[in-house]
Amino acid sequence: MTIIELQKRVDNWISTTGIRYFNPLTNTALLMEEVGEVARIMARQYGEQSYKKSDEAINLADEMADVLFVLVCLANQTGIDLTQAFEKNLAKKTSRDTERHKDNEKLK
Repeated sequence: MTIIELQKRVDNWISTTGIRYFNPLTNTALLMEEVGEVARIMARQYGEQSYKKSDEAINLADEMADVLFVLVCLANQTGIDLTQAFEKNLAKKTSRDTERHKDNEKLK
């Protein structure tokens, strides 16, 4: 699936199943909540935090998909073409960081 197809699928789901988009501020708060859930999993799975009984059913892939869904909702609401935005962002990173990472001793 392309990013534009993803944006269209989310928009279709919102208009048929979700009824309407939450307002952008609500979706921003939801995005922060979902990112927090990913962070909690990462801290337990890859960091020093231990799991709690309530963490047994958590699924990193599902939580990442929740983040992506809400991010796509926000892009759709604000008229952002994520394909175009990503291409521009990657070009910026490539231009800015071409030598930077090669010279980073921490990455060797």
